[in-house]
Amino acid sequence: MDIVMSLALILVVVTVGTGVYAIRRGINGSKAKTILGINVLSFFGILIVTTVVLLTGGTTALAAETAEKAVASAEGMRYIAAALSTGLAAIGSGIAVAVSGSAAIGAISEDSKLLGKTVIFVGLAEGIAIYGLIISILILG
Repeated sequence: MDIVMSLALILVVVTVGTGVYAIRRGINGSKAKTILGINVLSFFGILIVTTVVLLTGGTTALAAETAEKAVASAEGMRYIAAALSTGLAAIGSGIAVAVSGSAAIGAISEDSKLLGKTVIFVGLAEGIAIYGLIISILILG
């Protein structure tokens, strides 16, 4: 568990440190893309390593894992699945609302009669988050 905590700490420090470095240097253009790529790769790399270490229980705990720990691990996976379904659906919904909402505002500014039609599209985009929440409830129920 100490390995997981240290990897999580490294993940946070690398992510925040890279962002602070980029802001202080005022980096833009291709260098910003390079730093962003390094930041994303380091984030997901350490996240994957931490997840593998956490799920396997390390090298010593893997040999001594009991049936009770396996049940607790399965319960934890349910919570992770529910969180991922809700979180990813909310992110997708946010992106969809951003695109359709800005297009709706542009259409309404040209012709105010289009308000009812554009609200429908924004509402459909918000429904994506509700679908993710329903899936989470099904997973946990």
